[in-house]
Amino acid sequence: MTTTVSATLIDKVADWLMAQALEDTELEALVHGCCERLSAAGVPLARANFSFSVLHPLYRAMGFTWRRGEELEVEGYRHLPDGETPDGFLKSPYYYLLSNKLEYMRRRLDAAGPLGFPVLDELRDSGLRDYLAFITQFRKGSGQGMMGSWATDLPDGFSEPDIAALLRIQTRLAVAARMAVQGSLTRNALATYLGANAGGRVLDGNIRRGDGETIKAAIVIADMRDSTVLAEELGRQAYIESLNAFYDGVASAFADAGGEILSFMGDGFLAIFPSGDDPAARKEACEQAFAAAMAACERMGEVNATRKLQGLCELGFGLGLHIGNVMFGNVGLEDRLAFSVFGAAVNEASRLESLTKTLGVPILASEEFRSRLSSKWLELGEQVMRGVAQPVTVYTPCLDEECLTVPVARRVRPVGPSNAESVVLLQRERPAIVSP
Repeated sequence: MTTTVSATLIDKVADWLMAQALEDTELEALVHGCCERLSAAGVPLARANFSFSVLHPLYRAMGFTWRRGEELEVEGYRHLPDGETPDGFLKSPYYYLLSNKLEYMRRRLDAAGPLGFPVLDELRDSGLRDYLAFITQFRKGSGQGMMGSWATDLPDGFSEPDIAALLRIQTRLAVAARMAVQGSLTRNALATYLGANAGGRVLDGNIRRGDGETIKAAIVIADMRDSTVLAEELGRQAYIESLNAFYDGVASAFADAGGEILSFMGDGFLAIFPSGDDPAARKEACEQAFAAAMAACERMGEVNATRKLQGLCELGFGLGLHIGNVMFGNVGLEDRLAFSVFGAAVNEASRLESLTKTLGVPILASEEFRSRLSSKWLELGEQVMRGVAQPVTVYTPCLDEECLTVPVARRVRPVGPSNAESVVLLQRERPAIVSP
């Protein structure tokens, strides 16, 4: 079986890719659209694999695998410990290309016996017959770029026009991908450091000092107990690990429940659940925040059980829960701004958190917050809070009751490296590689 690639249609694919470079196209849509158009133009693709450095604060790379007639497979991989390189990657075509400073490598997969790379043996066993791997740097010496491969199941493999078309298109794909990566970097950095909602507002143009609006939100202020003493007793590294354990146990529960963590403040954090003015939406925001608080108690129990087995001290925490109007926007210097929430309601939530230390309970809520929930609470009476004109009645939940109103599922977080991530890691961190 043979196919004839259309030069005119390949021109159309190239034009489409250049148009996507001017749009806010996601990498997933870019890869899928490119492969489908190449196939429609007559290129006998059966499989394509790409990896892109996304410059994400949490992830090193995104990997995409396209197979004819199947859904696009997408992988995201977190940063690796320094110096860690999987054995599988060291035996891969990508490592060979990097080691020998090559831009491409073609291998026919119809030969008998080992093909020199375990992955090629696997591809041959899956019915593929020709393979073309490549590396395209976005900027020379930057360690950022696109790596990938094309494969076909035609017995005669790729023709010379097929290869010419693929080499041409992969350059255009790299250009469009670089633009998508830069857009992804901006979105990911803003979402990681500001929160998804706040980051989106900045991208939408809320960038001047004073830009913002007043919104209704459930407010959470959290703090780790005895942090000053722990910092002095544990030393720098052990204290940082303890602080991260606190964030993993408490902050993760609010993030998983849909809350926006707007800022980490030393040994604590500020989070909100925006609600709008609808009473039902306010109730839902309080339920989500409360469910997250209960999940935080459970997760910190797990964290402390593990720490006890390791001979480490247990970690305590305090939570202040409130709902009210907050000012959501930019404040600060003209050339150094913070995008967060401010106002009396935020201050009251902070005072509630501080009272947890005085009253000896992990969670305190205001009447405004508690009144929107059906769970059981213990009233702790009126308390005077600094900056609040009138005494405030405060409540703590009955933690021995079944009071979760909204389940909080743990997010599945990708672990472990793939060849895609290893390519990016090795290219970025070790640009000069000695041939094996």
